[in-house]
Amino acid sequence: MADIAGIRIADIDAQGRARAAARADSLLMPRRALGRLLTLGEKVAGITGFDGMDLSRKVIVVMAGDHGVTAEGVSAYPSEVTGQMVRGFAAGVAGINVLGRHAGIEVRVVDMGCRADLSDLVAAGALIDAKVGPGTANMRRGPAMTREQAVQCIERGAAIARTLAMEGVRMLGTGDMGIGNTTPSTAIAALATGLPVAGLTGRGTGIDDAGLAHKIQVIVESIAASSPDPNDPIDILSKVGGFEIGGIAGLVLGAAQSRIPVVIDGVISTAGAMIAWLIEPRLTEYIFAAHRSVEQAQAAMLARMGLDPILDLGMRLGEGTGCALAMPIIEAGAKVIKEMATFAEAGVSAQ
Repeated sequence: MADIAGIRIADIDAQGRARAAARADSLLMPRRALGRLLTLGEKVAGITGFDGMDLSRKVIVVMAGDHGVTAEGVSAYPSEVTGQMVRGFAAGVAGINVLGRHAGIEVRVVDMGCRADLSDLVAAGALIDAKVGPGTANMRRGPAMTREQAVQCIERGAAIARTLAMEGVRMLGTGDMGIGNTTPSTAIAALATGLPVAGLTGRGTGIDDAGLAHKIQVIVESIAASSPDPNDPIDILSKVGGFEIGGIAGLVLGAAQSRIPVVIDGVISTAGAMIAWLIEPRLTEYIFAAHRSVEQAQAAMLARMGLDPILDLGMRLGEGTGCALAMPIIEAGAKVIKEMATFAEAGVSAQ
């Protein structure tokens, strides 16, 4: 884990997972009749240990940052919307706020690199200040950030995860906000998977056919402009990434370090998880993929990491909205294994 200070990931609790699987096999129902729900619960046991499968306190962390590449016209919205949406999160009026309230999940918002002045929200306790810089540079013209900044945003994301763990949070979800951020996410996907940019690029906020062709060209030229090393995740992040993407990578690493299940959302969260996974491939055992995004790049990255999405609802909003829907399902899998009786406990014949 070169360059990343203070982050060490342990192996999962294989005995805890095996104990959960053995119990799941003997629960009071036809063998494994709850299907994948049991597999989710068993994975939780491997992360937390069998006796630590309490996921009642859940937090979705929405990382926000601006992108210099928006100057190339890759989004249907101007970059000013990033800061405006952060204010919407703080006011509790955005999609993630609604779904978070519905599921009983707290939402924390982090400024990793917004251009807007959001100091009033920080002062009010409505925003965590982890700003690395006021938006990335235009990656079509050169590196999006320095290597030092890339390391910094990963370390700050990891520190947030560790702090939440110390506060008693037992499951984390990742969210994002950053106009233009499907462009760097797709560049990361292309470098991490080796697949052609054209087949990975989606419409993001809703660009038309001409806009899509232009976006593909911008991503190809951005990769060519700084030639990131596909074998160096820090180099990838620094040259074609984003501050919030790096923050998500750090959050994933910090959650795993704290033995907390971490649920990733759509293509931007998956790009952050991809950077983290390239740093530490054992993270597959700690990550749950909330849903299948309509962005093609996400499916390619999930396949590379060996992750199967829990839901497929045709969603592409981001913000952590998929996490708000999937996290209660994961918790249900853990509860079934812990709380449902076995045949022996219920005094029912298994024959």
